[in-house]
Amino acid sequence: MSYSPMAYAESLRIGSVHFVSPDEIKVQLDIEAPDTVALNTGTARPFPRINGYVLIPADNSYLVAQVEWITIEHSQYPKRKGMQDFGLIDLPYPLRKMSLNPLGGLSQENNGHYAFTRGVEAFPAIGTPVLLPTQVQLKAIIESGENRHVKIGTSPLAANAEVRVDPDRLFGRHLAVLGNTGSGKSCSVAGLIRWSLEAARAEAQKDPNARFIILDPNGEYANTFEDMDKVKVFSVKSDEDKQQLQVPLWLWNSAEWCAFTQASGRTQRPTLIQALRSVRDGSMSSVITPSHEMRRFLRTLVSVIQIEKNAGRPWAQFPHPKNFFEKIRLWKEGLCEDDSFNQGENDSLALLKQKIEEFENNRTGQYPQYDFTRQEVDDFLGIAKATHEQFGGSDTDVLPIDADIPRVFSGDQLLRSVEANAEWLNVSEYVETMLIRIRTLLSDNRMKSIISNNADITLDQWFTEYLGDNQTSNGSITIIDLSLVPAEVVHLITAVIARMTLESLQRYRKLNQGKVLPTVLVMEEAHTFIKRYKEDAENQNTASICCQVFEKIAREGRKFGLGLLLSSQRPSELSPTVLSQCNSYLLHRISNDKDQELVHKLVPDNLRGLLRDLPSLPARHAILLGWAAELPVLVQMNHLPEEQRPKSDDPDFWRVWTGKVERDVDWKVISDDWQQLTTEKQKDTDGQE
Repeated sequence: MSYSPMAYAESLRIGSVHFVSPDEIKVQLDIEAPDTVALNTGTARPFPRINGYVLIPADNSYLVAQVEWITIEHSQYPKRKGMQDFGLIDLPYPLRKMSLNPLGGLSQENNGHYAFTRGVEAFPAIGTPVLLPTQVQLKAIIESGENRHVKIGTSPLAANAEVRVDPDRLFGRHLAVLGNTGSGKSCSVAGLIRWSLEAARAEAQKDPNARFIILDPNGEYANTFEDMDKVKVFSVKSDEDKQQLQVPLWLWNSAEWCAFTQASGRTQRPTLIQALRSVRDGSMSSVITPSHEMRRFLRTLVSVIQIEKNAGRPWAQFPHPKNFFEKIRLWKEGLCEDDSFNQGENDSLALLKQKIEEFENNRTGQYPQYDFTRQEVDDFLGIAKATHEQFGGSDTDVLPIDADIPRVFSGDQLLRSVEANAEWLNVSEYVETMLIRIRTLLSDNRMKSIISNNADITLDQWFTEYLGDNQTSNGSITIIDLSLVPAEVVHLITAVIARMTLESLQRYRKLNQGKVLPTVLVMEEAHTFIKRYKEDAENQNTASICCQVFEKIAREGRKFGLGLLLSSQRPSELSPTVLSQCNSYLLHRISNDKDQELVHKLVPDNLRGLLRDLPSLPARHAILLGWAAELPVLVQMNHLPEEQRPKSDDPDFWRVWTGKVERDVDWKVISDDWQQLTTEKQKDTDGQE
C-alpha cells in the first residue's frame, strides 16, 4: 500500500504546537500519537522518548527540536460543555504534552539530501503540526557537518546513526572528557586517539604525521597501544618496553626552580635567578680558562654595581650603605692575578683593587661614614667596565642572559653558582635553607634518574624523543608514565613537559612563517594537576606552577597548534580558566551534585534538559556537545577490545576472595624496593665482583 505525499506527511504527525518561546516549545500530542513504539517512519522506533528528535514545519524547511520532558495533563470535567449523553458518565480523557528545545533547521537541498544547521531562523505558529522525522531525516540531523573523518560511536536516540567528528574541531579548541570512575572515561580517551590515527592512516595510506603526548599519572596507558607501531613509553624505571624518563634539571625555568626550592622573594629568589643566569652562560664554554673565569666574575661585578647604583643603595639610608661597602671588600678577594694573564690584564686588576683599597682607607677610624657619592660610584663603575673590557668583555656581555634559556648544566654547577653569587651579593647566610633543598634534590636516589643528564641528552634530542622527529617516523604516540615519579616533583615534572611542548611549538611557528605543527597534549586525572589555586599567594608552590602552565596552554595553545585533551572525574576541582577554554565536552555519567552544577553552567540554558541524563548514563554512553558537535548528541562509544583499554578496571575482590584469581604477595620485595635497598645490594654485589 502506497501513500500520497500529503497522506504520508499526515501519518508522521504526532501533535501540534500550543506554546512558543525562544527557548521552549510546548506540544499537545494527538490522541492517535504512538505511546510506546512508532511504526510509521519506516522502522520501529521508541516514541515518545526523552532527548529524542522531532520536526516542526517552518517556511521551506523544518525546525529540529529535542524532547525535554513529557507529561500527562488531565482535562477538566466535564470534557464537553453543553453536551451530555443522558444515562452515561462523561469521563475526561488525559492529554499528553511534551516540551521541546529548539536546536536548528533541517532543509532539503537540490540533490534531495537534507542538511542540518544550528540556530533557529523562524519559530512556528500556534497550531503548527509536529512530525516524527524519517530515517533519512534523522541520520541527516546526527550526521551533519563537514570533514567528519573519525567515527566515535552511534546515536541510540537516532536509529543508531553514525556519530562522526572533525579532528580539527575536536582537538584544535581543546576537549574535556568528564565522568565518574568506571563510566568509560579512560576508554573514550584511548579510543579517540586510536580511532583518529586509524582514520588518518586509512586516508593517507601511510603512518600519519600526528603527535599525541599522554601524561599518565596512574600508569594506565603503558600497554594500551602496544599493538600499534613505534609507541614510545617513558617511565621512572626502564625495561625492554619502557624507556628511562628524563626531564633534566637544566630544562627547568626560574619560576619552576623558585617554586621547588620555596625561594623567598626578597633574597633567595634574586640570588637563585642570578645563579641560573651565570650557570647557563658558563655552560656554553667548552674550555674554562682563568681568563674566562675572571671575565665572568668581572661581568657580574659590573652588573651588580649598575643595579646598586640604579637603586641608590650606595647613598640611601635603607638598606644601610655599609652593605654596599661590605660587598666591595668581599669582591677584592676574587681579583687575583694569574701567570696566564697578560700585562694589561694584571695592570687593570691592580687598578681596580687599588680603587677598592682607597674606599677602605676613606672609611676607617672610630666613626666612619659609609655613604658613597654619586661621583665615587661612577668612577668605580668605569674602572670595573674597563677591567672587564681588558679581559675581552663588552657592554653586551654585561646585559644579563635570560635565566630561562634551556642550556645544559649539572646540579653541582648550580650549587657552586648559588654559593658564589650569594658570596658576591653578601647574602650567604640567607640562602642556606635554599641550598639544603637543592642538595636534597640532587642526593635523592628516586629523582636522580629523572633529573640528571646521565645520557648527555641535548635539547634537540629531547624534543625528538618526546615530541617526535620529522614526520614522526619514531612514533605518533608518546606515553609518559608518571605513576612512580616522587610526589615532591611530580607536579614540577608535568609542568616542565607541558611548558616545553608549548614553547617548542611557539618557536616552530616563529621560524616557519606562521605554520603550526599540530600536537595534542593529553592530561589524565586533570583535577590533580590543573587544580584551583590561590592567585594572591606570594610564593607559588609546584602545584600552582603546574596549573598556570596548563592555563597558558588553554588560552594560547590553539594559535600554535597545541590541542588539550583533559580527562577528569572531578570537574568542580579543575581550574575555571582551563575548563572555560575547552570548546568541546564529552560527558559520561556524573553523579556528584557539585560537578553536575558546574557542567550545567558550561552549556546554554535550552540544552540543560539533555544533561539531566548524566546521573543515569550507562557505561560507554556519553553526551557530546560543543564545537565538535553540530548539535548535542547522546553517543554510544565504539567498543574497545579489552587488550586496547587502559588498565583502570575496578578491583576484582570476589574472584580473589574465592580463589578464582591468584594473588601472591612478597612484602620483602616491596619493602626493599621502597627502601631502595635493592639498588644498594646490587651495588655491593657489583663491587665484590
